[in-house]
Amino acid sequence: MLATRVIPCLLLRNRGFVKTVRFKKPTYLGDPINIVKIFNDKEVDELVLLDITATEERKAPNFELLADIAGEAFVPLGYGGGVNTIEHVKTLFNIGLEKVIINSHAFVEPELITRAADRFGCQSIVASIDVRSGWFGKSSVVTQSGGRQTKRDPVSYAVEMQERGAGEILLTSVDRDGTMSGYDIDLIRSVTEAVSVPVVACGGAGSVGDFAAAVSEGGASAVSAGSMFVFQGKHRAVLINFPSHEELCAVLPSRKEATSTRGADENDENLAESSTEQAA
Repeated sequence: MLATRVIPCLLLRNRGFVKTVRFKKPTYLGDPINIVKIFNDKEVDELVLLDITATEERKAPNFELLADIAGEAFVPLGYGGGVNTIEHVKTLFNIGLEKVIINSHAFVEPELITRAADRFGCQSIVASIDVRSGWFGKSSVVTQSGGRQTKRDPVSYAVEMQERGAGEILLTSVDRDGTMSGYDIDLIRSVTEAVSVPVVACGGAGSVGDFAAAVSEGGASAVSAGSMFVFQGKHRAVLINFPSHEELCAVLPSRKEATSTRGADENDENLAESSTEQAA
């Protein structure tokens, strides 16, 4: 089993899955239930579902559809989109979601992150941070599916989300979304160096090599992708796919290897402490 989670990110629009490029031009992929079943068969680590119209249209999460999806999913599910009350969070957990992802409303009412984390546990509350580069290359946080410019620095905002109680950060580069041109490593690194909670890199993955770079160079704890898992070939034909375990193991360490490394480090520390005590 891999130490790094590899997470398909699926975008809901009405009752279907779509994929965007830089948060625009959604391409219809198909029925959510069928696509989730395919990812079940591929034994992915978990799935992230993001409703890209709920906040813009001021709609609550589609609990009926999400309950149907959760009933078919054999892997942990995270959901974001239109979540703006504690009751929304409670209902999502009750229908079978493992993580609730909060984006736009975390900016409007950051106290919601704290209340949700206090009530349901930090590990189940994810702060979603979308970042876009400005005219002079300066990155800033955007909300409402990229439609609202907040002028907030991604690093300071990520630190605030952690302080508010978020147990994980889903960090997405709007400029790289859907391009399969590689993650924004500088952005990822700037955030991972500032926070201690896991950071999930999203936006731009086009190969397993990009996963490795996000982890080894950017410090990401997990990687997420969309286009790479739903398109095939230069004409972007819709084909649900996922790298084999062997392909992922070639670039990402297994949990067994990570555990062995930790165990060796701990043994070294214990031996050092023991030697110090004996010398004393």
